[in-house]
Amino acid sequence: MMVSGSMSSGYSSLEEDIEDYFFTAKENLSRRSAKVQYVQSEEKKPDIQELTQKIEIFNNEVQNGLVMKMAEDGTYTGFVKVHLQLRRPVTVSSQTPSVYTKKEASSDKAKENQTSINVPLDAMKQLHISSITTVSEVIRGLLQKFQVVDDPLKFALFKKMQKDGQVFFQKLALMEHPLYVRLLAGPDPDVLSFVLKENEIGDVQWDAFTVPELQNFLLILEKEEREKVQHVQKKFVAFRQHLQEALKDTKKN
Repeated sequence: MMVSGSMSSGYSSLEEDIEDYFFTAKENLSRRSAKVQYVQSEEKKPDIQELTQKIEIFNNEVQNGLVMKMAEDGTYTGFVKVHLQLRRPVTVSSQTPSVYTKKEASSDKAKENQTSINVPLDAMKQLHISSITTVSEVIRGLLQKFQVVDDPLKFALFKKMQKDGQVFFQKLALMEHPLYVRLLAGPDPDVLSFVLKENEIGDVQWDAFTVPELQNFLLILEKEEREKVQHVQKKFVAFRQHLQEALKDTKKN
């Protein structure tokens, strides 16, 4: 199936990224008024001069040539790399994303061209986005690129940070701007990277799942439960053997 090839690679070339303007350049033209509202809603956004300085510092530290570029209207564009760490299977379509409307996506005709697959843990996508691109749009863009037809609310974008040898994950709000987060952190992926994961259990919109999907989740949970039980049992068996050997040595002495 055609989608398996793009799913296994998980990476797009710069030529492909430049075509990702369904949520970059076109957005800049169609969302001028919305852009102002987004900037005002965030905490203490820097002015144009400060942004220019930050971008200049960022570009001087970039080693792969993927620099940020400032536009005349005060917005800027750049690249973010997103790693996909999905434990549960996703539903993909062999059709192009625009074939079905949202209403038709659940129809029998659409389901004939859908299948569930497991995303490789090393899957990754590099996106060319703008400073007004939101987390919600990045999630939708990723799903569209991988031809995933599951509800975007099932997923969340996290920033992965490393400090003192420990790894931390922090969930980003849907209206946050990933490129601004990247700019503040700098280009080093060891300092900060983006990860697409399933939504946390408390935030999952369970109504968005189909009955077969829910049944599949139960099978996965049952398998994980059995593995955990076996692991604990082996641990205590080994511990019991050590205690019995220690008691035997005590009696001999």
